[in-house]
Amino acid sequence: MVLARLEVLGKGEGECVGVERPDGTSPLLIVCEHASRVLPASFGTLGLSEEALNSHIAWDPGALAVARGMSEALDATLVHQRFSRLIYDCNRPPESAGAMPEKSEVYDIPGNAGLSAEEKTARTEALYIPFHDAIRALIRERKARGQETVIVTVHSFTPVFHGKTRAVEVGVLHDDDSRLADAMLAAAGETTHYRVERNEPYGPLDGVTHTLILHGLSNGLRNVMIEVRNDLIADPAGQGVMASYLTRLLQQSLDA
Repeated sequence: MVLARLEVLGKGEGECVGVERPDGTSPLLIVCEHASRVLPASFGTLGLSEEALNSHIAWDPGALAVARGMSEALDATLVHQRFSRLIYDCNRPPESAGAMPEKSEVYDIPGNAGLSAEEKTARTEALYIPFHDAIRALIRERKARGQETVIVTVHSFTPVFHGKTRAVEVGVLHDDDSRLADAMLAAAGETTHYRVERNEPYGPLDGVTHTLILHGLSNGLRNVMIEVRNDLIADPAGQGVMASYLTRLLQQSLDA
């Protein structure tokens, strides 16, 4: 069994958070919490197989590429986590069992089993706190220069979950503030490109709106979470098509 370490990131591994286009002119602030499958060196493989480490439990395949395409097209600031959610899921608060899961879907995660309070605190301080502090700092800076901020988080999901096929292709998720989601769903209803649904395949009761609550609802900012079925964004061509589609939806929705 691989044991978690108190030293989470080594000196050569860099910051946990990546920020692209920090001075982007768009009101959108795009966030990708599950962008990477990279594990810090001190954790080895967490006791997992290569298959597991390449699967959805470690990251959201295609999500960062789609987020980058949207960021480029809109000149929007992008914030993304540089390490796997297996070490810390930045869309979960520290008290959540899903923040450092012992099991994900069908996989037991040996390196996350029986973590001590000190180990959990070390991961929280190394990954979760700096990530969300970076988002807070960007929101403050934008407010200081009179720039509107609209929070958009980008995720992907598996076509089959626990043996059940998912028909939804794009999910538009929201918590108590549905302003942007309503506008996006209205815009999506004008086309037949994808099957787009509200709060699918997850919703607020699944605990997936943490980032929206933390930075959107708490600041009175419009916000939305986008979920894309990952078979649609498995290659650069699909990623480009999806980024263009979501860009158009967001442009129409902001105008509305």
